Amino acid sequence: MGITYRKRKKVGKNSWLNLSGSGASASTKLGPLTLNSRGGLWVKLPGGFNYRGRWK
Repeated sequence: MGITYRKRKKVGKNSWLNLSGSGASASTKLGPLTLNSRGGLWVKLPGGFNYRGRWK
């Protein structure tokens, strides 16, 4: 396991600019759903569970 760099900057009410060692991306939250510009998808489920997948 190596050292990683991650930075998250809020740019709107439900939007962020994400910076990491592999580049930049944008993400937005729509209720329990979070989408990012690289195709990431996160869904908050009942009971404290989360689903992480791809939308592209």
